[in-house]
Amino acid sequence: MMKSPLPGSKTRRHIHVRGIVQGVGFRPFVFKLATSLGLTGFVFNSSSGVTIEVEGSVASIRELINSLEHDPPQLASIREVTISEIETLGSSGFHILESRQEVGEFGLVSPDAGTCDACWHDFGDPANRRFAYPFTNCTHCGPRYTILQDIPYDRAKTTMSGFIMCEACKAEYRDPDDRRFHAQPNACAVCGPSLCLVRSGSSPADCSFAAKDSLPTIRTARQLLREGKILAVKGLGGFLLACNAGDEAAIGELRRRKRRPSKPFALMVRDLNGIRNICAVSPEDEAALRHVRRPIVVLPRISRGDSAAGVLPDILAPGNNTLGIMLPYTPLHYLLFSDSSESASEFPALVMTSGNLSEEPIVVSNAEALLRLSGVADWFLLHNRDIATRVDDSVVRVHEGKQTVLRRSRGFVPQSIDLGIELEQVLAVGAELKNTFCLTRGSHAILSQHIGDLENYETILFFEETLEKMKHLFKVSPRVIAHDLHPSYRSTAIALASGIERRFAVQHHHAHIASCMAEHHLRGKVIGVAMDGTGLGSDGAIWGGEFLVADYGGFARRAQLRSVPLPGGDAAVRQPWRMALSYLRDSFGSEIPDDLGCFRAVPTMQLNVVDAMLSRRIQTIQTSSCGRLFDAVAALLGLGSEVTFEGQAAIALEMAADPSVRDRYEYDLQQGEPLVVDLRQTVVAIVRDVVRGRRSNEISACFHNTLSTAIVEVCCRIRKSDGLDRVCLSGGVFQNHLLLGLTAAQLRRLGFGVFLHAMVPANDGGISLGQAVIANELLRQRG
Repeated sequence: MMKSPLPGSKTRRHIHVRGIVQGVGFRPFVFKLATSLGLTGFVFNSSSGVTIEVEGSVASIRELINSLEHDPPQLASIREVTISEIETLGSSGFHILESRQEVGEFGLVSPDAGTCDACWHDFGDPANRRFAYPFTNCTHCGPRYTILQDIPYDRAKTTMSGFIMCEACKAEYRDPDDRRFHAQPNACAVCGPSLCLVRSGSSPADCSFAAKDSLPTIRTARQLLREGKILAVKGLGGFLLACNAGDEAAIGELRRRKRRPSKPFALMVRDLNGIRNICAVSPEDEAALRHVRRPIVVLPRISRGDSAAGVLPDILAPGNNTLGIMLPYTPLHYLLFSDSSESASEFPALVMTSGNLSEEPIVVSNAEALLRLSGVADWFLLHNRDIATRVDDSVVRVHEGKQTVLRRSRGFVPQSIDLGIELEQVLAVGAELKNTFCLTRGSHAILSQHIGDLENYETILFFEETLEKMKHLFKVSPRVIAHDLHPSYRSTAIALASGIERRFAVQHHHAHIASCMAEHHLRGKVIGVAMDGTGLGSDGAIWGGEFLVADYGGFARRAQLRSVPLPGGDAAVRQPWRMALSYLRDSFGSEIPDDLGCFRAVPTMQLNVVDAMLSRRIQTIQTSSCGRLFDAVAALLGLGSEVTFEGQAAIALEMAADPSVRDRYEYDLQQGEPLVVDLRQTVVAIVRDVVRGRRSNEISACFHNTLSTAIVEVCCRIRKSDGLDRVCLSGGVFQNHLLLGLTAAQLRRLGFGVFLHAMVPANDGGISLGQAVIANELLRQRG
């Protein structure tokens, strides 16, 4: 047994650090810290994290450990520090050693990080050797996950391995006082990746990456954007399609070519001042925009006409009073606006939308882009640094002063969620729409980036390639697989074809609630309110307006929205007028008012066919979907009889609402098992208001107020019957900012503990987390 060291005497400690500690400047941080404290020893990366041995005084080692735990590098996230005393060796100096592979061990991987201000200063300074270099980075920023091929994180295991550092870059890499000390993607124009600009119709053979001065290429690209051209720009996790956001003709052409007639386009603006010319920006919005993740942030628009930055046409986000805006997150993005931060931006904003055709995965390789995007882009701005993993931009919105993730991808992934309990190695394959999958190991839930809708072969390939990479990186060999209850989902087919014998089919809305519970580390039963578009219920019907009493091991359906026929399956999703007709038939019977304008654009024959389907219950299935309820009300108000993307009608209804309106409509609660929220009185009142010419913004607000009040009343009844006062709100409908705010505020006033999604989407993008924790609980119960 070792004796405790005397004060002032030397001792040696073995320290192992787990968490996001690779690709974040952690080894250089330890090196500088140990050296400044007069400690000797070494540090190295391993498959499971970072290993440190230090020798010196007890006080100095204690100070080092305190700094590791409480003041690590900005991009680091410390999950565990284990310390043991070992024999002193009398070593001299402190060293960074070669990384070591450990069989079966895994470490957490750093997400990509947006360009830091210091690097922006470097590539924006004409006197700096990196002036206008579009791949400038340091230990505080730059590519990580998107270039990583294996761990430990070293240059040789990234797509930078083919670029040999020049002497100047090597000197920075070796200098402890330089912020590029041990920065793995370090490069400059002499030794690093370079650009190439080619016309649509070119082949990979036409791309020359020999030019070391990027500025002429970038200035040409800016000129093309000024001329109204559409550029496919190779970025961090894939290609983006760019055009001048002030050029209505260019935006219209991009919509036509991309087959995206209405869905809002994301914008990139050079700096915060530019964003403030377009949108209202709260301090919390600013923090989200400037965060190292650099997500798209949904912001309230303040002008639809002239502004100090120029004109932004409505075609960017038709019918929306919000815009999705991000700051540049790579040097190349900054340079598309101007040569430097001292120069005026040449554009008020640029459209930056995913480089794909509708519903396909984002394109990542030069050859793939030149082939698949040739009918969309006029020019291609390419580079020769390969993208190892395709990752879309993340989307967030600030709610109640906190970031709420709407799409979890670049900047978040592959950061794990520590659930605080030991987990089996499980694969949860997620939902059919907005798919993500989830792997569990140790106490970690590791969610994939946004995969998308599993509607085509390309997206399924994306799912499979990402799954194989994440299983390899995190050394997960699942012995159990969880999937949705719906037998026809492609995600279910993937699970059935996986070869994993032990499977759990998880009800969709139970998974929604379990996802919210897991994010907040909740145990025991909760009231779960799951409002979304669709999910197969345990009774074979289509659910979507559910009140559950749930824990990880199971649920009971305490209440639901009244079910109505869904006429024609997916056709009813694309044509909200069908749901309007269904709700009218349910509310009025055969006496539907004949002076409603919402059906005027519908061909009479088609209207009669759907009416017959409803009256005879042909090609219909019962649904309690809240998403379809929103579609019906939006159609009744004339806000959209047909849609081109999921949620379009519901978004229009939210955008129309006047939040100053406080009144609501009547509704009924029908006793039974489950309790039924009957909104027929609400529908009748809405129709009467439409007929008498009441403004749609007032009607929409009254509808929102009615639904939120009904949700709260049902929760109160469940509290009385079950003695529960914790409520989890989940499902895509709760991405409606107005409904979520109204509901949460009322619940809190009545003494409920309210739990909302934050780091995991409320929509189907969070389903896989719920599936994974439910499967783990069922394993514990059943052995």
